[in-house]
Amino acid sequence: MQISCPTCGRTLEWSEAPLRPFCSERCRLIDLGGWLSERNVIPGEALEPGPDGVPEPGDEA
Repeated sequence: MQISCPTCGRTLEWSEAPLRPFCSERCRLIDLGGWLSERNVIPGEALEPGPDGVPEPGDEA
């Protein structure tokens, strides 16, 4: 099965890509950096922080 690297778009074979879905360690780290810098986010409502400053599961904004 052919897939495209989500970072650079390079086409690769799924079964031959040890870092799937990425084509390389570089592309994997670029993607990780996007999540850590919050450029990549999953849309949703923000949670209100609990007494210790950490959002608690089940809290609604």
